[in-house]
Amino acid sequence: MRGAVSIAVFIAIAIVLAWLVALPLWLGEGLSSPLAGNLLVAMMFTPTIAALVVVFFIEKPEHKARALGLVPLKPVGRLIGYLAIALILPIVLCVLALAVGALLGVFPADFLHFRGFEQITRMQLAEVGITELPMPIDVLVVLQFVNLIIAALFINIIPALGEEIGWRGWLLPKLLRFGPWPAIQLSGLIWGLWHAPVILLGYNYPGTPGWLALIAMVVFCTIMGGLFGWLRLRGGSVWPAALAHSSLNASATLFFLFIAANSSFDPLEANITGWSGWIIPLILLILVVSFGKFKPQAVSRKENP
Repeated sequence: MRGAVSIAVFIAIAIVLAWLVALPLWLGEGLSSPLAGNLLVAMMFTPTIAALVVVFFIEKPEHKARALGLVPLKPVGRLIGYLAIALILPIVLCVLALAVGALLGVFPADFLHFRGFEQITRMQLAEVGITELPMPIDVLVVLQFVNLIIAALFINIIPALGEEIGWRGWLLPKLLRFGPWPAIQLSGLIWGLWHAPVILLGYNYPGTPGWLALIAMVVFCTIMGGLFGWLRLRGGSVWPAALAHSSLNASATLFFLFIAANSSFDPLEANITGWSGWIIPLILLILVVSFGKFKPQAVSRKENP
């Protein structure tokens, strides 16, 4: 009973705080507001606030850092291995999502010559009075991947951790009592609906009816949240999930590199946020659960605090 109360309080705090943070957007200019970027980042910390309230004022466990998923950080080899997977996997999935979208005809791709990226880059340079590319387009593409990794490791990681301490650090282990698939589905539903304040304003799915965009976000969060959950459980702490979330946020814009010139696409259909982008992550998640890997890694006595 106490566990159900904790979960209910956590969900209520996270969702209410998210709406409060986003309220200025609803009362003002929406996502075009100059405050939008800062408010979106601030909203990402609301799940951690909710988890801290529950852990420190309701549950009061002896090992609070463990309850939040911040420890253990050993064995170090296992942690490093899952951190490496967490960094690379979202990048691979985002690129594969674009490839699947191209095969299915919903993403206009140019994987060889990067004409769309070149077009976008030239337009951006022209705005500051530069008429020539500073280096070959192939080199610029490579540099974008370097920037992506830097962003994942050092820039996006803090706000991503702000979400993951709540979703995968605290909530997911609480839901595992219902079994792997219910835990994945429930946590995905909660995480997806938590995005409602910005999804209904057009975030991620501009031009899509709000109800449909919210359904798409729930599906997306269920699939990707399941993979983040696997990294959290097998890695032993929330850090791999946080890095994967950070890497995904950085990688979701890779479509700029591979889109064909003079083209556009519907984010409901293509990219990692669209239905064609869910196919490979869903297959991977099904394999993870089917092979019994969606559970905590066995912990030896030496690893106990």
